[in-house]
Amino acid sequence: MASKKREIQLQAAINNQSLWEEMLQNKGLTVIDVYQAWCGPCKAMQTLFRKLKNELNEDEILHFAVAEADSIVTLQPFRDKCEPVFLFSVNGKIVAKIKGANAPLVSQKIITLINEERKIAAGEMVRPQYHEIVFVDSDSEDAGEASYESVDQLYSIAIIKPNAVIARKVQEIKEKIIDAEFVIEAEDKKLLTEEQVRYFYSRRADQPDFEDFVSFMTSGLSYILVVSQGKEKQPSWDESESNSETESKEPWDDHQETAKSLGMKQKRESFQEYLERQQISQFCDAEENISNTKFIDVFIPHFKKIKGIKLEKILALLRPALFNERKEDVLNIIQDEGFKILMQRQIVLSEEEAKTLCMEYENKDYFGNLIENMTSGPSLALVLVRENGLGHWKQLIGPSTVEEAKEYLPDSLCAQFAMESLPINQLYGSDSLEAAERDIRYFFPPQHTAALIKPHVTQEQREDILTLIKEAGFDITQMKERLLTEEEADKVYFKIKGKDFYKDVLEVLSEGPSLVMILTKWNAISDWRRLMGPVDPEEARLLSPDSIRAQFGRSILKNAVHGASNMQEAVETINRVFEDFVAENPEKN
Repeated sequence: MASKKREIQLQAAINNQSLWEEMLQNKGLTVIDVYQAWCGPCKAMQTLFRKLKNELNEDEILHFAVAEADSIVTLQPFRDKCEPVFLFSVNGKIVAKIKGANAPLVSQKIITLINEERKIAAGEMVRPQYHEIVFVDSDSEDAGEASYESVDQLYSIAIIKPNAVIARKVQEIKEKIIDAEFVIEAEDKKLLTEEQVRYFYSRRADQPDFEDFVSFMTSGLSYILVVSQGKEKQPSWDESESNSETESKEPWDDHQETAKSLGMKQKRESFQEYLERQQISQFCDAEENISNTKFIDVFIPHFKKIKGIKLEKILALLRPALFNERKEDVLNIIQDEGFKILMQRQIVLSEEEAKTLCMEYENKDYFGNLIENMTSGPSLALVLVRENGLGHWKQLIGPSTVEEAKEYLPDSLCAQFAMESLPINQLYGSDSLEAAERDIRYFFPPQHTAALIKPHVTQEQREDILTLIKEAGFDITQMKERLLTEEEADKVYFKIKGKDFYKDVLEVLSEGPSLVMILTKWNAISDWRRLMGPVDPEEARLLSPDSIRAQFGRSILKNAVHGASNMQEAVETINRVFEDFVAENPEKN
């Protein structure tokens, strides 16, 4: 209870506009941790704040507060943001802002501002003319020129067609959309139903080839994107130098100044215009400025619920000494912090791999010892997923060196699990989401397997099975809905084609359309067989009650799902059913 009391005294809790206005009456410096209700304040910085308050606050001019953005009108522009934000208020004026749990930068800013306050009080300097930071809602235009009368967010729905999915153009299209400063708020990939296609493309219904187009759009997997306009690109600036008169000017600023001097206002092109200019429209159709969320719910149910939840996958690595001595302690903390471990494997790094991972230390005198240590035994590689996974993992593990961690973030994993042999963080994490994607593909090279959902499974059960597949970390790379005639069934069940019971299999498959898929993940073949469960649903319910066959199987023949038994069968099935599919890493499949 004593530590809880100290924590409350350390940071005043601001959770409404009245308390915010009251806080601005503080004399001296107030450091405000702006947080979202769903993730809470930045706990990792509290030890640093307590240390600085003890060291600097004999004249009571340093205050700390936590402010909930969701319930304070002034902080509305900070809502739905994952990254921690720290504001610095001097005598009621917000004079600086720092994004992220950058302990050295925050510490230096506090010390600088406190020293200035003391010199001002002693008459040694005149109070600087601080540039007060104004909070601007990133979704709004210039004052008085709102784009839409409604305050509701407007979205566009984009459908990336099956031919683009087969041609592997999805990632390229998404990158172009993001590069143009549009925001992909949500995405899903699915086999569109005939009803969904007719609903989305109702304006084309009178065209002579519409029925053929409906058949094409329901023939394979499509990607559905919900896209928002995002914010106009702004010039980057270093918060640590926000009050400097020598701040460098970006070329973008010159362009803006020129535009202003000519009395011009740049008009941003629409999403559809951008798709056409980039020649993406042949692969991607869009419906713009949708304010009716029922339209979105047709394609991405529960959009409102998932919009603010940004699940992020990252790669984490325990270096050999830590893995060998305290693996369980680290894994328990990871799970207590809300991370789900999607995949894990032990790996002994080569010298080249170790040098690549430890590149930031290559100029240190201990680099040779570090490489020797990294190649001395197995490391543990993990794929972790969580809301704001990247930011939270960086915050959790702390700085790259033990010295920094012990000084600024003694509660971080770097400080807690420091090893005498090396002065560096015993845990590694990707620097960005792009780097995380590359790291995951390197340490967990994808493998493809063939999978099938049988006709007796209802539409509702099919959706449940697809959810289980995604939750298990599989990527549904390709998908087709087909009534499997004997000729088509032979492509999937060629191993048992000559068996006496094959005619019974064909009879089950003839009852309706099956869903044939390519599933992709590391170790996909064995993981899919594990998720399916034993062939007999009765046996599955005893031995593997959480498996798909245990939950949805009726009998050995109607056991809900099918999958390839080994790599050779997976490759052959994929080649027979998905003739245009080319594996990215065929040698690893």
